[in-house]
Amino acid sequence: MTRFIDVPAMSRLIQKIGLPVFLGELADVIAADFRRWPDFDKCARVASHSEIGVIELMPVADAHDYAFKYVNGHPANTARGLYTVMAFGVLAEVETGYPVLLSELTLATALRTAATSLMAARALARPDSRSMALIGNGAQSEFQALAFHHHLGIEEVRVFDIDPRATDKLIRNLADTPALRIVRAASTAEALRGADIVTTVTADKAYATIVTPDMLAPGMHLNAVGGDCPGKTELHAEVLRAARVFVEYEPQTRIEGDIQQLPADFVVHDLWRVLTGEIPGRERDDDLTVFDSVGFALEDYSVLRYVLQQATAHGIGQAVQLVPEADDPKDLYRHTGPGRARLRRAA
Repeated sequence: MTRFIDVPAMSRLIQKIGLPVFLGELADVIAADFRRWPDFDKCARVASHSEIGVIELMPVADAHDYAFKYVNGHPANTARGLYTVMAFGVLAEVETGYPVLLSELTLATALRTAATSLMAARALARPDSRSMALIGNGAQSEFQALAFHHHLGIEEVRVFDIDPRATDKLIRNLADTPALRIVRAASTAEALRGADIVTTVTADKAYATIVTPDMLAPGMHLNAVGGDCPGKTELHAEVLRAARVFVEYEPQTRIEGDIQQLPADFVVHDLWRVLTGEIPGRERDDDLTVFDSVGFALEDYSVLRYVLQQATAHGIGQAVQLVPEADDPKDLYRHTGPGRARLRRAA
């Protein structure tokens, strides 16, 4: 049987664990998996692009578990009352190929993206960072703010979005976090002024220059999260040239990340090597560091394993018969007869 986690079940799981705890534990799980990077069979995601969006499959496996995520990115969806990003995923046994988990990943992707940003900032940002600029105040913004507040000591978030309603929403949703000071900025430049960390989570599929060199200050760390497909960027090319740039999986980031603007010989660094201690992250306090984050399948592998573990421990989700019973594994035809196909559900 396969455990099934739908959106209500994921919501219950997050509430049961607590959102700050979920984010922190997930960041630790992702970091642990990144530290065993060579154990994984990896590839860039398979993408189907159109003028208005992208649909992608993201597979990864180690010797024990195989995972994939289906995910889209359609920036115009919000005008139709739909989410820009929606996802679901599967975790399966490598030994048998049987799926052990089928889960919604729309909520979980937002959490794993924030947890990954947190993981990178722990390795790359100055330890005394207390202020963050958050550019793009859409569906993922609250998770980014809370991850950095609860687990990195960020006390002030300076927020800006070209849609003031998005900023209204963010301020409203974070109103019950009194220890976190929210400063509404009138522009990206104003938001970055005085910030130690900059997180960009914009959605438009365009060659954008959200952050330009004149906005930078020595020692900043930038999480460039929104540039995640061909033709979509957030940072001016000179920002990248001025920084030490870190990536998840270079073959994918060369195609999808902000570094798609730069020649193939532009030097970037693997984040997993920083986490294992093979290379340094920040070398000096005044270094400018960039995490060119596009989202990689290993992060989804991590969240699926974490969700399965926690859902099993808390008794959340349903058992569904996604694969026919195999009392006679050479006879599939019998499942097509009247009354033969059965779907068993257990709380």
